[in-house]
Amino acid sequence: MYELTSLSFSLWAVLAFTGTYGVNYGKIADNIPKPGNVALLLKANKIKNIRIYDADHEVLKAFKGSGIEIVVGLGNEYLKDMSVNEDRAMDWVKENVQAFLPGTSIKGIAVGNEVLGSADQELWEVLLPAVKNVYNALDRLDLTHVVEVSSPHSEAVFGISYPPSACTFKETLLPYMKPLLQFFSQIKSPFYINAYPFLAYMSDPEHIDIKYALFQSNSGIYDEKTKLHYDNMFEAQVDAAYFALEKIGFEKMEVIVSETGWASHGDANEAGASVKNARTYNYNLRKLLLKKKGTPHRPKSPVKAYIFAMFNENLKPGPTSERNFGLFKADGSIAYDIGFDGLEPSSALPSFLSLKDIGLQGWFRSSYSLVYMTSAAVLFFLIFS
Repeated sequence: MYELTSLSFSLWAVLAFTGTYGVNYGKIADNIPKPGNVALLLKANKIKNIRIYDADHEVLKAFKGSGIEIVVGLGNEYLKDMSVNEDRAMDWVKENVQAFLPGTSIKGIAVGNEVLGSADQELWEVLLPAVKNVYNALDRLDLTHVVEVSSPHSEAVFGISYPPSACTFKETLLPYMKPLLQFFSQIKSPFYINAYPFLAYMSDPEHIDIKYALFQSNSGIYDEKTKLHYDNMFEAQVDAAYFALEKIGFEKMEVIVSETGWASHGDANEAGASVKNARTYNYNLRKLLLKKKGTPHRPKSPVKAYIFAMFNENLKPGPTSERNFGLFKADGSIAYDIGFDGLEPSSALPSFLSLKDIGLQGWFRSSYSLVYMTSAAVLFFLIFS
């Protein structure tokens, strides 16, 4: 019965990502700003779309009334339980999504992360049932027109990805990928891909032109089959996903980049990880996304991407690069200049600097520090109270 109900809502498309530029707000750290200050930082820099990797209630409460649109995450550790337990999925949706609507603008649920690109075949098998149970819970709560259901993938789901027109999904994944895409097609959800030119360059710096990876002037690549020219790897990766989808019958599905970024520091064997390259990549990517233009293969479909990540996260395991993808340092100051303003590293924001204050003081030039805006908010209060 629930399956039929779900399909009956397939005509409604939810826009979980209404802009073109978003940020991933990870929190594997013990020294980053509190969620309320993060909301202020995002508002001050006019970043309206974010993804988080859980459904942290402190974050969801802090973002109430901010207007910032959030995709929450349902971690891989929940998938097996969700896949066999409709009531558990309903409880999770009620507790972590419905309870915060409409004050907090939760626009999507990412069910799992990079599941089909992992080596865990048990998770491959439970992903679609978990997705369906989460969607059905939203359906029964009349929220499918408000909250999108999706599942982001890594580049590891592709067998071939170069040139873009040759891109295909791995044969071993098709028994799992095709039914998942069929369901997402029915409910009008996009295909989310984590695309990192940084990782591609790092894996083969001798054969990949770093200028091609950084959106700098270069000869680019020419796809003989399509006669399309690519002057940057990012757009080539997006189009590769489109070509892979087309080959298995999903030519109408939108591709959105759920993660992309460049590390500002790395280990000796992590080629390209530097502040200079991170700034160049993220500055040029932001400029590209704000133009709201398409790719060579899909020129009429504006490219959309969430940047990884908001902060350098000091507790992330793995190589040094993993802890250095942030646009902002742990104290809220900018990691490098791409046009954003940071929090003052030497000053804590008073609790009375609310989101309402940011809205009232919106006429201040963005170059003014948030601490200055705090003083202005106090003055406003004294004059008009």
